[in-house]
Amino acid sequence: MASIKQALSKRPWIISLFILALLSLWLFSGYLPSAPSADEPAGQQAEAKPANITPPLAKVIVEQFTPQPVTRTISLYGRTAPDRQATLGAEVSGTVEKLLVRKGQRAKTGQPLLQLAKADRELQLLRAKALLKVRDQEFKAAQSLRKRGLQGEVALSQAEAALIEAKADVRSLQIALDNTVIYAPFDGIVETLHVEQGDYLGVGDPVASVVDLDPLVINADISERHIDKVYLNQPADINLVTGFSTQGELRYRASVASEQTNTYPIEIEIPNPDMTLTAGISADVELILETKPAIKVTPSMLALDEAGNLGIKTLAAQDTVAFHPISLVKVEPDGVWLGGFDSPVNIITVGQGFVRDGDNVEAVQQLGSE
Repeated sequence: MASIKQALSKRPWIISLFILALLSLWLFSGYLPSAPSADEPAGQQAEAKPANITPPLAKVIVEQFTPQPVTRTISLYGRTAPDRQATLGAEVSGTVEKLLVRKGQRAKTGQPLLQLAKADRELQLLRAKALLKVRDQEFKAAQSLRKRGLQGEVALSQAEAALIEAKADVRSLQIALDNTVIYAPFDGIVETLHVEQGDYLGVGDPVASVVDLDPLVINADISERHIDKVYLNQPADINLVTGFSTQGELRYRASVASEQTNTYPIEIEIPNPDMTLTAGISADVELILETKPAIKVTPSMLALDEAGNLGIKTLAAQDTVAFHPISLVKVEPDGVWLGGFDSPVNIITVGQGFVRDGDNVEAVQQLGSE
C-alpha cells in the first residue's frame, strides 16, 4: 500500500486521468438506451421515445392600412416680386412744375404723373410751323417752275430738302413739348417719386418708379434633380408668410442653371387684381406633380431587408412575411406616404425586425386598426 501511495505521489497525473475516465463513463451512460422490460407492452415502449419538437412561430402584430389619394409635390422657398417695374426718366430738361400723383398711389396706363415747365417750347413750335408753311410754298413753286423748264433740278432738290428739314423741326419740337408731361407706362402703383416740385431735371434724370403687382410673381429656384418635372402652366399651392394661401401657375422655367448654385430660376404667378398683396414676402411653394394612391406610415414601421434596402414588411397569404421596398410619395412631420399599393394591406408594425421575407409567422391583428 505504501508503495502505491509513493508511486501516486510521484505521478499525480495518474489520479487526474482516473478521475477523467470516471466522468466520461458517467456522462455517456445517460445516452445508453435502457433495455425494455419484458412485461411492458410494445405501445408503451414506443411512447417512451422522445417526440420531434417543432420551434414556435414568431409572433408579430399587424395593422391594416387603406390607400388614399395623395398629391405628390415639390416644396420650394420663394419671394413675391412685381410682374413689371419701371423707373421713369426725364426725356427733356426743365423744372418740375407740378406733381400730379402721390407716392403709393395707383395709376392707370397713360395717366399723367408729372408736369415739367414748357418754357418757350410752345412759341418755338409755332415758329417752326410757320416756317414749315413757307418751305411748303417754296417747294410747290419750285415744282411749278421745273415743269415749265424755268428752274433746274438742283434748285428743286434744295427746296425739297428745306421742306423736309422744316417738317423735322416741327416734329422734334412737338415731341419735346409732349415730353414735358410724364405718363404712367402701365397700370401699377407709384412706388417712388424721386423729385419734388421745383426741382430741375436734366435729360435722363430719374423721376418716378412704377410697379405692376397684378399678377404677383413668386421667384424660386428648383434643383437639377427636379427640373425635368417642371413645365409651363403647372399648378402650385402658395402659402405666404402672412397666412394668405392661394393657387398659382408656373409661367417661366430657366433653361440654364446657375453656375454658383446649380439651380434653375422659376417664376409662378398668382392673381392680385386689387394689388393688396405686396412684393418681397416670403412664400412656401408646393409644385403639384401628380395624385396617386398611398398609405401613411410612421418611421418606426420601416425595416431593412438582408441587402440593406429600406422598406416595409407586410403579411401575405398564409401568414407569410413579404418585403416591399419603399416608394416615397410625400414626407410629413408625423409620417411618410408610401406608394405602390392599390388595395388594403396588412403591415407588420411590431416584430418586423425579427422576421425575414418568406418567413411564416403568427399574426395578431392590432386593436383599433381598420
